Amino acid sequence: MEHDLMVFVPGFLGTRLCRDGQDVWARSGEALIQAPPNAAALADVALPEGLGDQLPEDRFRLDTTALLMSPDSVPGLMSCPGYPDLPAALGDPLPAQLTAFTYDWRLSHMLAARQLRTWVARELDRWSAQVDAHYPDRPDDPRVILVCHSTGGLIGRHYLECEDGRGTARTLVTLGTPQHGLAQAARLLAGAAIPGTGGPDADARARLNEVLRDWAAHLPAVAELLPVYPALRAEGKTRTRYITDHRRPVPGLPTDLIGDALGFQETFRAASDGHRRTDPGGGLPYAVHCLAGGEHPTPETLTVSADGSHLTDDDGQGPGDGTVPSRSATADWAGTEHDGPMLWTGLRNEDMVSPAALRDVLLAVRRGDPPGGMLAGSGGIALHFPSPAVVAGQPFAVELLGHDLLRRNLRTFMWRSGRPVREPVRFEEHGTDRYRAVVLATPGRWWIEAQVDTPAHSDRREITVYRAE
Repeated sequence: MEHDLMVFVPGFLGTRLCRDGQDVWARSGEALIQAPPNAAALADVALPEGLGDQLPEDRFRLDTTALLMSPDSVPGLMSCPGYPDLPAALGDPLPAQLTAFTYDWRLSHMLAARQLRTWVARELDRWSAQVDAHYPDRPDDPRVILVCHSTGGLIGRHYLECEDGRGTARTLVTLGTPQHGLAQAARLLAGAAIPGTGGPDADARARLNEVLRDWAAHLPAVAELLPVYPALRAEGKTRTRYITDHRRPVPGLPTDLIGDALGFQETFRAASDGHRRTDPGGGLPYAVHCLAGGEHPTPETLTVSADGSHLTDDDGQGPGDGTVPSRSATADWAGTEHDGPMLWTGLRNEDMVSPAALRDVLLAVRRGDPPGGMLAGSGGIALHFPSPAVVAGQPFAVELLGHDLLRRNLRTFMWRSGRPVREPVRFEEHGTDRYRAVVLATPGRWWIEAQVDTPAHSDRREITVYRAE
């Protein structure tokens, strides 16, 4: 309702990790790009082994007091757009009525949910003491509207079902949340985040995969993102299996990390199922609305080679938001009738926290009206990279999907993140409704954007280019 407290929970990467006022992750990520891949670049953001859902010792802790405001990414896993337009996206609530929960995204989502419980209790008390001055005719006492982007939705739902959050919440809104995990988390933790075999950049790619694997293997949040839907295929086969299938294990993926993912999901499921058995009519005491994408090619499955020795580059693509496949985004725990709480959109995961995508939804939620239908943002055009990161010095291919794009005044550009100069990119037809460009770029984070007219649509993707030597 309009008088409720709004709590925003950012996704993975969405909080700046700082020490002594310096953004440690930003510095570490840039060091990884600009130098040959080595573990030292990520030493300041590393965690000890076996942390579980506990806080690390003081020397591993980082300050988490500010939201990310510009785009960032972890190669092979996901990116975050930053949240510069957050108040407008949430319908411009009163400044005192909006609070952003900042947390260390490296740590367990279960730990973050416990921290969220403390945060909400404090902030709700604060807002309850002020609400009379702003909403004197409100129908009841303020409760909480949780708005959670990406993996923040895992924290929000865990808080509600496992940390006694049900008594405070009016509504949960999730935006591109991987309810059932991500196939790319398995690839990252198996040492194959950046696909590709052979070629002059093979050694650099292998070193980068090793550095990323060794760092991510100690981050509880990444292990908890392992897919719990059937996401594994054998080469030459079409049937998909769970990553727990001992007959075709994921080569290089530690079994203890699989156990961590299952434990995280099972804890939530047990609590949720227990509540549903005692809830009046089996319904939740709070409303749930889940925005999810279905129009962009998204990594959905992994493929193990015929001899079981390695993951191939033949990842299965399915519909999704470019990061989260539609099958993982479905919040079946919140209702199964028709689409349950699902609101399907054509936007990418990175674009869901924007005024264009979210404002009307949140205004409806705050009025107590149901947001519904197919939301704005259907693109009709989609950029696709075979890999989210490449090694400098080697050309890489970019694909563009869409109908009759050359006759719709197609314009394509690329630019280095943080720099204003845009360079044109030439795409050529590469099949029915498919276009392809081959690009060469210097080390850094680059954006590629495509625009068309009649009707007007656009799509934009980030790719990270690493220094090889």
